[in-house]
Amino acid sequence: MKLLGKLYLIPTTMGESDPMDVLPQTVKRSIDFIDHYIVENEKTARKSIKAVSPEKKQSELILFTLNKRTETSEHLDFIKPLLEGKNVGLMSEAGCPGVADPGAVIVKLAHEKGIQVVPLVGPSSILLAMMASGMNGQSFTFNGYLPIDKDEKKSAIRHFERLSQDKNQSQLFIETPYRNNKLIEDLLQILNPSTHLCIATDITLPTEFIKTMRVSDWKKLKVDIDKRPTIFIIHKM
Repeated sequence: MKLLGKLYLIPTTMGESDPMDVLPQTVKRSIDFIDHYIVENEKTARKSIKAVSPEKKQSELILFTLNKRTETSEHLDFIKPLLEGKNVGLMSEAGCPGVADPGAVIVKLAHEKGIQVVPLVGPSSILLAMMASGMNGQSFTFNGYLPIDKDEKKSAIRHFERLSQDKNQSQLFIETPYRNNKLIEDLLQILNPSTHLCIATDITLPTEFIKTMRVSDWKKLKVDIDKRPTIFIIHKM
């Protein structure tokens, strides 16, 4: 019986920072021996690989692109090297693959095919924001993106605030970065003044900004996080 390869879940930095400041040596060792990768964007993936392992020959890399335009029928082609006994690395555009990331479909397929999945340690904006927020790390939910429609967004914010109080559960969500400042305006208008709000921006980068305050206190502070990756957390005690 032919041995199957292993699917390595390889984290990346969350911006222009030194990989060795946020990634352990196991990531470099894995990249050193893996030539097949499933990535969101080939250009940035090659840049990430080079930053971690400068001696790696780019010409030897075989990259498959997985994003919202990828057809489901292509997924089997992506894992073919695994079925042939070759190890494959799955990389997110930023942070940990499989978490708020399209790579989860490949991980699911690997399990279905009996392929061993090897998660490697790396930065997760969701967990790092939660750690730094001072909110309930015992019970929290990541809700992804808020609705774009104004009324639906307003309803969602109120729903999450209600859940946070009823379940004593911190509620995390994100927004397209260029709409961050507008979201802050919406949150300050919609949320109860006593509700706690954490804004965690540029996590692990030199420009990192993480602060938790009541909504009433946020109203006194001018914050500009336009076009900067941000995690928002709310909790009404």
